[in-house]
Amino acid sequence: MNIITTTNLTIQPLNLSYTPFILELTNTEGWLRFIGNRNINTIDDAHNYITKIINTPSIAYYVVTLNSSKEPIGLLTVIKRAYLPNPDFGVAFLPQYNTKGYAYEASKALLPKLIASHVTLVAITLADNLKSIALLQKINFRFEKTIEIENEQLQLYTLNSVHPVLFLK
Repeated sequence: MNIITTTNLTIQPLNLSYTPFILELTNTEGWLRFIGNRNINTIDDAHNYITKIINTPSIAYYVVTLNSSKEPIGLLTVIKRAYLPNPDFGVAFLPQYNTKGYAYEASKALLPKLIASHVTLVAITLADNLKSIALLQKINFRFEKTIEIENEQLQLYTLNSVHPVLFLK
């Protein structure tokens, strides 16, 4: 995928230049609580994590940066998980950039590209991740059901390409 630019943001595939950012993001309270501890405690750990992502065809991470400062502020992810029928769309931002509309702006820009290559996308979240649920609903993911994965209850949402203009509003 090429670089996508919006009014405020640039979205591009993850590369090793974002190692310090990945170290910071994966250790935020939100990441640890809602995504899970990936044991990324050093720059080397972050470097190895990025290398693994880049070398895994079923995973794509896109870094969201501010156009004004070129500072990385978040990630959009697409992961084909064995236990899900379709690729899983995810969002993670540094806490100081939450509730500023950046996740919505970035998602709105990337989703049409993803829907062009995947008929349906899904998203999973914990029931108490209210910010994530609000964003998913705003970008027209629809709640499908609760699923249990590794003794954890997750909410499953779906975005279908049958109505691709829904998320372009």
